[in-house]
Amino acid sequence: MPKSRIRKKADFTPPPEKTTATFKLNTGRRWVAPLMLALFLIGLAWIVVFYVTTGNLPIEAWGNWNIVVGFGFIAAGFVVSTQWK
Repeated sequence: MPKSRIRKKADFTPPPEKTTATFKLNTGRRWVAPLMLALFLIGLAWIVVFYVTTGNLPIEAWGNWNIVVGFGFIAAGFVVSTQWK
C-alpha cells in the first residue's frame, strides 16, 4: 500500500485585531435605581390610596382615571429601568 504524503502544517497566524472602537460609558447612572423604585412606589401608593378611600382621594374629579395615573407612574418606572446598567 502506498504511503500517504505528510503535510506540513502552516505556522499559526493570529487573526487580525479588531479595529472597532470600544469605550466605556461613564455617565454616572446612580440616579436610575432610586428613581425607578420611587416611581414604582408612587404608582402603587396612588392606586392603593384610590381604593382605600373608595375614590375620594388622590383626585376625586378624575374618578377611575386615578388607576390609569397610578399605572402611568409604574410604566414610567419601567421606562426608567431601561437606563439601568
